[in-house]
Amino acid sequence: MSDKPLTAAEAETEFWDHLKKSNTGMLGLDQPGYHAQPMTAFREEETGTIWFFTREDTDLAKDAAVGSGQSAMFHYGSKDQNVWACIHGNLSVHGHDREIIDRYWNPVLAAWYPEGKDDRMLTILRFDADDGRVWVNEGGFFKFAYEIAKANATDTLPDVGGVADVKLN
Repeated sequence: MSDKPLTAAEAETEFWDHLKKSNTGMLGLDQPGYHAQPMTAFREEETGTIWFFTREDTDLAKDAAVGSGQSAMFHYGSKDQNVWACIHGNLSVHGHDREIIDRYWNPVLAAWYPEGKDDRMLTILRFDADDGRVWVNEGGFFKFAYEIAKANATDTLPDVGGVADVKLN
């Protein structure tokens, strides 16, 4: 680990900043036997809510609709591999919200909905994050490779960044 401890505030900032740059992770219910699936996250900065677009006939949408939502996990690794996170929260079905659809609509989303923004199968999932763990490794691949080589040459532990628990609600 790093000589300089990573604070929860620093870890949270790094997570949100990296999620804005590369926003795909793995989302699934926090239940035995449930497998996470790749999903694109859209963060609403004012509230911290994370939105996911899906089809209402998916298992994830059907399962998230039970009760007032379900306990869920969002696993994230940034494209540059400098930030990794496991975030816990509540996942619920928000429905077909045209304001959110208009805000985040893009060509990648459009590919999944043949009828466009009015596709009757389009629904939005709401993820309200509560806590998690974030790992931050600044310096990227070359720093990581250097630290591994140095650790093997000197019989010491590599400095691969820091980890912090975060409260996101």
